[in-house]
Amino acid sequence: MEIQRSKDGIISFLNKDCIDPKVEVVVGPPAIYLDYTRKNVDKTIGVAGQNCYKVCSGAFTGDNSAAMIKDVGCEWVILGHSERRNVFGESSELIGEKVKCALETGLKVIPCVGEKLEEREAGNTEAVVFEQMKAIVDNIKKEEWDKVVIAYEPVWAIGTGKTATPEQAQEVHQKLREWLSSKVSADVAKSVRIIYGGSVNAGNCKELAKKPDIDGFLVGGASLKPDFVTIVKARS
Repeated sequence: MEIQRSKDGIISFLNKDCIDPKVEVVVGPPAIYLDYTRKNVDKTIGVAGQNCYKVCSGAFTGDNSAAMIKDVGCEWVILGHSERRNVFGESSELIGEKVKCALETGLKVIPCVGEKLEEREAGNTEAVVFEQMKAIVDNIKKEEWDKVVIAYEPVWAIGTGKTATPEQAQEVHQKLREWLSSKVSADVAKSVRIIYGGSVNAGNCKELAKKPDIDGFLVGGASLKPDFVTIVKARS
C-alpha cells in the first residue's frame, strides 16, 4: 500500500537523519499511527499524541484519552493546538482540564498558545496569550513543570507562508517568560522550554534559533520534508 511505504519512508528518514544527541526530537503522528510509530521510530525520539480528552475513560466516542496514548508507549501529548482552538472551538478552560488530566496520567505535555491576526493587529497579543496561559498554569502542579514544554504558535503564521520575524517571536517568548516569573516562579520561568511554531522551515530556523528565549520549534508541514533535518540541527 502507498500509505505503508510512506510511513516506512518517514520512519527511515527519522531514524537515519534526525537523531542528534544535543537535540530532543518529538514526533506527533495521527492517532491511528501512534502505536506503529512508537514501535518503529528510534527510542531516543519521543512520540506525542496530537490531542486527548480531559478524562481517562467514559462515553466519548471518537476521542482518545491520555491513558490510551500512554498505553501504546507514547510519552507526550500536544494540547490546545491552534486548530483545536479555532476550528474545533476548544476553550482555554477545556485545554487546561486536558493538561491536568494528561499530567496526572503520566504524560508530558506541549500546550500551545497564540493569537489570531486580528488580535495581533488590535494590539492584544499579550492579553490573548496570557489568558490562554492562565488556564494552563492553573492546572499544573509545582512538581510537574519538568514535564511541560510551552509552544507559542501565532495563528496568523500557521500554514499561511507567513512567519513571525525572529524579533516578533522573541518578543512574545520573552513576555511569556516574564509572565511565568510573575505568576508561577522565577525558577520555572528560567527552566521551562518555550518553543516557536508558525511556518518554521529550513530557511528561517537558524535565525529564530539564535534568539535567547526560543528553545526549539513546533514544526508542521516542514517535518515531512527532507529539510526537516536542518530544523533539527538549527541549534547544534
